[in-house]
Amino acid sequence: MEHVKYWVGMNMVHGIGSVRLQRLLDHFGDAQIAWNAPAPELARAGLERAPLQNLLSLRAKLDLDAEMQRIQDAGARVLTLLDDDYPRLLREIHQPPPVLYMKGSLRPEDEWAVAVVGTRHTKATGVEMTNYLAGDLARNGVTIVSGLARGIDTVAHQAALQAGGRTIAVLGSGIDVIYPYENAGLARDIAASGAVLSEFPLGTQPERNNFPPRNRIISGLSLGTLVTQAGETSGALITIHFALEQGREVFAVPGSPLDRGFSGTNRLIQQGEAKLVQRAQDVLEELNLTMLSQQAEVRAVVPENETEALLLQHLSEEPLHVDEVGRASGLPIAQVSATLALLELKGLVRQTGGMHYVRAREATPPYRVE
Repeated sequence: MEHVKYWVGMNMVHGIGSVRLQRLLDHFGDAQIAWNAPAPELARAGLERAPLQNLLSLRAKLDLDAEMQRIQDAGARVLTLLDDDYPRLLREIHQPPPVLYMKGSLRPEDEWAVAVVGTRHTKATGVEMTNYLAGDLARNGVTIVSGLARGIDTVAHQAALQAGGRTIAVLGSGIDVIYPYENAGLARDIAASGAVLSEFPLGTQPERNNFPPRNRIISGLSLGTLVTQAGETSGALITIHFALEQGREVFAVPGSPLDRGFSGTNRLIQQGEAKLVQRAQDVLEELNLTMLSQQAEVRAVVPENETEALLLQHLSEEPLHVDEVGRASGLPIAQVSATLALLELKGLVRQTGGMHYVRAREATPPYRVE
């Protein structure tokens, strides 16, 4: 775990994000070497003047061991893109956050997640539908992801907890700076039975510019994003933009065309960017999550193996007949059919009809560290 503190250090340098960090890793091969490299070599690695000066200034005064102790004292831990337990779905997005600060814990079943977002300025109908949908999704084994903001986010987290389900909150501030402040108790409850996450260093205040990056994590952690109430200028629509960009499903609850508080959700449906949702089953069916309890049981007793990995390599978003999968993999058809059935229960593949199969979601290449 020695590498973690150097990733934390790099994450604290203003101007070094995922792109520049990858550039440094490509050049040096290791975050520790990059952190300690002399200025001329950092420049040769492609680090521009401003972030280079920021790095030199920070490392001259930052005690990395003391910073790691601060994180521990805050009751948090750090995940980096090198860690096996970094969220797989988030790893798949364009420029995933190199570092995540976390309170609580993540579980394998959190891959079955749906983001529930919406306006801070709620209407009674929006609150009622959020309670109903988030609670029902949680009762069906779906992890609810949101941003701990006032309004719909708060309702979604509370509904998941009240249903006895899991929920994840993503902050636009440091993990030790809860905003809004009245949600400090809710954040503790979430961490006790789920997770609170942030990509921002300790002490980061909830500044306006932090929330769009936060929103890409909310959608990135989730198979789909559901917006239950949003006007035309709601910040929740930024999350929808990221979900669409990431190739994730988008859902929206319709509202009265006379109510401007629902103009954003109505427009998403009208333009075909979001699927209309009236009940949790609409989301579960679209995301192939109607058999989550069975999927969880299968995942618990059937570990991933070479056969599953081999079949997944030969599947994509284009339907492939079971016989073609067998020929491509060189495995007996009986073994292929049985393994595909297990992968379907796990939610990793989907049958499109006529014994044709596709991957349930196409993974992007992992973060490159050589």
